[in-house]
Amino acid sequence: MIKRTTKSFVNNLIKNKNLNILDIGCGYSANEHATVICDTLDLKQHYKDRNFIKISGKELPFKDKEFDFVITSHVLEHVEDPELFLKEIQRVSKSGYIEVPTKLEDNLVFENKKAHLWHLEFDDLKNKLIISKKVQVFEPILTVSSVNRFREFFKDSLIIELIWENNIEYDFINNKILNNKKISNTGLIRKYISKKI
Repeated sequence: MIKRTTKSFVNNLIKNKNLNILDIGCGYSANEHATVICDTLDLKQHYKDRNFIKISGKELPFKDKEFDFVITSHVLEHVEDPELFLKEIQRVSKSGYIEVPTKLEDNLVFENKKAHLWHLEFDDLKNKLIISKKVQVFEPILTVSSVNRFREFFKDSLIIELIWENNIEYDFINNKILNNKKISNTGLIRKYISKKI
């Protein structure tokens, strides 16, 4: 079962519960409730007082169902093999939280242009994650720090927040490319202005 949620709901759900919680791909902002944190970067010096594990392979270095909850925030869009990654997080945990950018945010942000490999959507009728190869439709115009400020007002348009338990339903789909053409930023602006006038 997988469905939409919010990060604040998840944090309230897991705090003060004595759960074994894994944060994968934590970067420099690991979840405060995580009992184990890991990343492909060596961040041991940053997390001196926490249980940090550096990940070096595609398979996670943990036992089956070792964790009660796993957090993966802005990780899935980066992994080479999303199917293996989803199987691995289901193998090591009973439930978890997934946060990913929408296609819009992914196209808006400079840093995402080469770093992200996948677009992700959520089918609310089938409760299913939809995965497709990333298509850069237009040239990015924002930095990560800029888009983080926009999230305060446009969160639903920029990120997808999901909670899952027992299993994650997902499908891969083929991309629909807009006549093999990217939309230039100036073209978008001209179209917008001409419609307003």
